[in-house]
Amino acid sequence: MSPNPDNYHEEVVPHRAVDYRDMALGLVSTYSFPALIGTADMMLKSAAVHLVGYEKIGSGHCTVVVRGGISDVRLAVHSGVEVAEQFGQLGAHLIIPRPYPNLDAVLPIGSRLAQVLGERGYSRMSNQAVGLLETRGFPAMVGAADAMVKAADIKFVGYETIGAGLCTALIRGKVSDVAMAVDAGMYEAERIGELHAVMIIPRPLDELEQSLPVAQAFLEQPLNLPLSLKEKTRELVQLPLTLEVPAVRQPQEVVYDP
Repeated sequence: MSPNPDNYHEEVVPHRAVDYRDMALGLVSTYSFPALIGTADMMLKSAAVHLVGYEKIGSGHCTVVVRGGISDVRLAVHSGVEVAEQFGQLGAHLIIPRPYPNLDAVLPIGSRLAQVLGERGYSRMSNQAVGLLETRGFPAMVGAADAMVKAADIKFVGYETIGAGLCTALIRGKVSDVAMAVDAGMYEAERIGELHAVMIIPRPLDELEQSLPVAQAFLEQPLNLPLSLKEKTRELVQLPLTLEVPAVRQPQEVVYDP
């Protein structure tokens, strides 16, 4: 007996509704970017959730957004809150069970979720660590980045700003090198200005790594610097010296004819 089209339609809709009801959004906000990344790392490793993205709204407030099954999101948010509280940087947290589809469309997180689901794969940097050092003030961050690069075999791969004068230097390398570099950067940051927070994340998951300006910086071609100053100076010295003298205009005789 062939199925009735109307009955078949009624059987499909409840199946989709079950999947929809099982989904949830989880949000945890902090007052520090390193604390945010540490929170996101723990949330991803503690439950089967996806990192949707970050929101930075200024004055140091930043939020990590994850999505998954309701029970997984509850577990992830609980773990993230514990990490943020350990740093003394917890702002707020929220769990939204069964969010309506238009919420994803309005918030700038839907495109990030689609990107995460479509770009799963092996990370070339998964055997290394990420180091984050946050200062209040740009000079302190630049000085700390310089000290970290000189102290160990690491790469300075970018920085993030979240308002209120807070900026974070991101480095990458082996766990031991990152730890040594961060220690040197902390000393330099305190010497120049204000050290706000630090974080070392060994072996970050792919989703976390793809959300940071880390892997892309490593995969880009190295910067081709110009000639050295000595060689450049030699080229300038060998150039012929020419001096252009402007032509002198001869005075014209003025004839007065009344």
